[in-house]
Parts: sequence; structure tokens; C-alpha cells
Amino acid sequence: MPRDPRQGGPNDLERFLHIRDAGRDVLTFVKDRQRTDLSTDAMLTRALVNALQVIGEAAARVTDDGRAHSPTLPWGQIVAARNILVHVYWGIDHDQLWLMATQDVPSMMVEIELAITQWPSTDS
Repeated sequence: MPRDPRQGGPNDLERFLHIRDAGRDVLTFVKDRQRTDLSTDAMLTRALVNALQVIGEAAARVTDDGRAHSPTLPWGQIVAARNILVHVYWGIDHDQLWLMATQDVPSMMVEIELAITQWPSTDS
């Protein structure tokens, strides 16, 4: 069950951690796999879609101050990808899904990991 909305949601650092964790999942899911596996393994496809949705949802809720910790990330594109995965679920392009998982996420992870390690202890 979701948290009580009166308790507030995750702060920016927590959202960065959610992005990192979902990104790590993506990297685990595609390890030793091929693009053609998306055509035959529904579980892989759904796992990637879900993890990428989490990344996009967390990214959508990071504040401008939080985004300043990783200013070169394409925040708008990450959120747009999430919107496509959620709202155009019936038309997901497996080639694009694979590129996101094998190219975009690994490069994003470098920046996310760096931001987390450099996060000020008093900043949230």
C-alpha cells in the first residue's frame, strides 16, 4: 500500500536512490541478454518497462534543486519516455526499449551514482 500522503513523499535524494536502484535492476535484467530476447521473453519486457517507468516517475518528481545535482541528464526526455511507456503501452517499440536499457541507462547511472556520492549531508 502507498504511504499516507499526509506524511509527504520521498525527498530528492531518495528519488535519486530510487532511480539508481531501478537502473541497477535494468542493468541486471539485460546482462547476458540480446535484443531478440524481448520478442520471446514477456517477463524481460515487462521487467524493463516497469523499471524504466520507475526511473521516469522518480525523475518527474525531482525538484529543480535536485536536478541541479545532475544538470546534464536529459530530465525531460527521461520523463517523456516514462509517459510513452505508461500511456502508449500498446505500442512500445522493442528496439527503443532495448536502446534505453543498454545505452541510455548505463550512461545515466554514471551521473546518478556520482550525484549520490556527492550529495550534501544537509540537503534533501
